[in-house]
Amino acid sequence: MTRRTLRGAIALAGAAALSLGAVATSGAAQPGAGRAAADDVKIGLLLPESKTTRYEKFERPYIENKIKELAPGAKIDYYNAAESATTQQQQVNTALAKGDKVLILDAVDAKSIQSSVQKARAAGVKVVAYDRLAQGPVDSYVSYNNRKVGELQGKALLAALGSKARSGEIVMQNGFPTDPNAAEFKAGAHSVLDGKVKIGKEYDTPNWDPNNANQQMAGAISALGKKNIIGVYSANDGLAAGIATALKAAGMNVPLTGQDAQLDAIQRILLGTQTITIEKPYKPEADIAAEMAVALAQGKDVPKSLTPTTVTSGSGEKVPARLLTPVVVDKDNIKDTVVKDGLYTVKDICTPTYAAACAKAGLQ
Repeated sequence: MTRRTLRGAIALAGAAALSLGAVATSGAAQPGAGRAAADDVKIGLLLPESKTTRYEKFERPYIENKIKELAPGAKIDYYNAAESATTQQQQVNTALAKGDKVLILDAVDAKSIQSSVQKARAAGVKVVAYDRLAQGPVDSYVSYNNRKVGELQGKALLAALGSKARSGEIVMQNGFPTDPNAAEFKAGAHSVLDGKVKIGKEYDTPNWDPNNANQQMAGAISALGKKNIIGVYSANDGLAAGIATALKAAGMNVPLTGQDAQLDAIQRILLGTQTITIEKPYKPEADIAAEMAVALAQGKDVPKSLTPTTVTSGSGEKVPARLLTPVVVDKDNIKDTVVKDGLYTVKDICTPTYAAACAKAGLQ
């Protein structure tokens, strides 16, 4: 081999080594970058209130645990708006200032939060609408089929009334008007009940407040006469608690609906003072929200498998969505629903006050 050829071979070998080194360095950098991205996941979780037990007892820990499972180094900033739309807007500002990359947002007021969602978009922050569809440029949405919830409630009330459906009047107590879900529950219930029962009184209940529901029910009893009221549509279990108290005070026990599968509602169902509730298993919804948020925080698209449908928000945006299926809970299927799903144990439900009713329902 000539000296020139030898020098060429050495040069080629050196270039090859440099090239391999670059590839190796590039290959090493990618996993490192991936780990950094995973560790750099910053998510703001904004829930609307704490009066309803679902948020603090179930959904917050479910969402946080799933995020940590998917991205162990994730940082989560938690906020609860205590039913104040103004507070929630301020909390969005705080989350943006802290550098959160994704917001999981359950809006107090879907309309008024729009400006905050737009502010997040302008800052390059993604928004996952959770349970309630906020207005504005939301990136993805997970909830239950809320119109279906109302339909199931209406059908259950009709079934409980049976042949008595036209023998008197019902009272409808809907949810908070600024909650877009409340409008869907109401529309679903009306689609089933209209023309089949007479609605004597109907209310929209501010802040989903049981005390307001109690006062409204007492007013309905006074206005209609307790002998004329044959049933009550209640949009959720919190309202049902206030309604049940008013009914008991008047010496009444009529079919009563609910939603959210709260423990006190399950116990009322066992006693016969509430007819049904609607279970929307929290863990599947929470897990999906966490998966959406982590993917977005890591700079990825939300997998199509998580958003098989599209919904239109109140501000006209088309939002990729996942809508889960709600379940009716009555006295006969408590064990196969809320107990099987891990919401409560039999021990949780069957305290001494409810022991006899539990035994009768086969829960002990």
